[in-house]
Amino acid sequence: MEMSIYDSKEYRRSRTAYIVQCTGEYFTSVLVTDAFLTRLLSAIGISDSLVGIISSFITLAFVIQLLSIQVVKAKISSKKLVMIFDVISVFCFMLMYLVPFVSASKEVKTILVTALVFFAYIGKYLVINVLFKWGNSFVEPKNRGVFSAGKETISLFCGMFFTAIMGYIIDKYESVNNLNGAFLFLSGSIFVLNICNFISLSLIAKEKVEDKKAEEPYGKVILKIIKNKKFRNVIFLTILYDTARYFTIGFLGVYKYKELMMSALLVQIINIVAGLGRMSVSKAFGRFSDKYSFAKGFELGLWLLAAGFVVNVFTTPSSWYLIIIFTVLQTCSYAGTNANSFNITYSYIDSEYIVQAMAVKNSIGGLFGFGASILGGKILDAVQSNGNTVFGIHVYGQQVLSLISFVIVCVAILFVRKVIEKQSIMVQ
Repeated sequence: MEMSIYDSKEYRRSRTAYIVQCTGEYFTSVLVTDAFLTRLLSAIGISDSLVGIISSFITLAFVIQLLSIQVVKAKISSKKLVMIFDVISVFCFMLMYLVPFVSASKEVKTILVTALVFFAYIGKYLVINVLFKWGNSFVEPKNRGVFSAGKETISLFCGMFFTAIMGYIIDKYESVNNLNGAFLFLSGSIFVLNICNFISLSLIAKEKVEDKKAEEPYGKVILKIIKNKKFRNVIFLTILYDTARYFTIGFLGVYKYKELMMSALLVQIINIVAGLGRMSVSKAFGRFSDKYSFAKGFELGLWLLAAGFVVNVFTTPSSWYLIIIFTVLQTCSYAGTNANSFNITYSYIDSEYIVQAMAVKNSIGGLFGFGASILGGKILDAVQSNGNTVFGIHVYGQQVLSLISFVIVCVAILFVRKVIEKQSIMVQ
């Protein structure tokens, strides 16, 4: 029997390097979100609502993905593009933790941190779809769901030890009132991760010539994608999903830090527990999605997310432990929504336009997600200004936001079931 090209040494090495790169990228994402980022922003003196908005900048950076439609037409290989912009992105994250050492006012530091976060995500999301298509070109199409689940499991398993160690170290710095030392350590750690990122990307084989398709005018490509009714439905689903998440999640880091008074180590231990939960269901989600459809796998993830937001509605300082249940449900939900949010594009868009289609989908969803974070910030400010009281009931802003997110997720579940899952799909 003739050996499949996917079993060749070059393809196997590329898949391994892609997995390592994704693992390192996950480590970096841990260090620039949640408890770590919250401590940096709070140390600078940024308000709770602005902390949430800055934490949600990832959604606004999605808009930059529209430029990837031009990027894929550039006379430069996908490998070079990804290596340049991804490395610059991680470098910006590294510089972010050096801002406290700048001799400047709070306003200037706020601008610097905001700019670095924004440009870091711009670099990342300009080429994220290119990286996805490039990395997955070495994966046999019928195994994409299982491969994605396996890649995710490795990242989560390694991430458990990484987050615990980092949380412990940062808590040690904080216990001796040396947050600047913690920020310097975080910056150095990200620098090391960036070196690993560069090496792993270097080991992935260059994309095949046939992956480069004939050029088409920018407007024609956009029009062709938008005119696809099935994919328009996927875009609407993305809008609902991103709106629901970023309405609340960006404000939970500061909630854990201030109202729930959770240490960095405790937050990371909870994340580890959640990661174990996600690992336990990841492969099952991947097999389920490969067997039935990426849409059905996405719906399962939405059910878990909805349950998580319900739990979070009842999370207060006196019932802080409920945040554990929320985190587990939310993290496990990503086993259904994360990879499938990418893979579902293959069901309705010709592979020639995968990068462009994902750029359009994520950009539109990102705009709505960022808008949701701004609205969520205003609601949080209003609740806090009113003494954490709504209609005479003592409640925290994050509880109100969680309730709104729950309603939006329920609408998304109905839309997937009644519309998306009834659409015929492409196998490619």
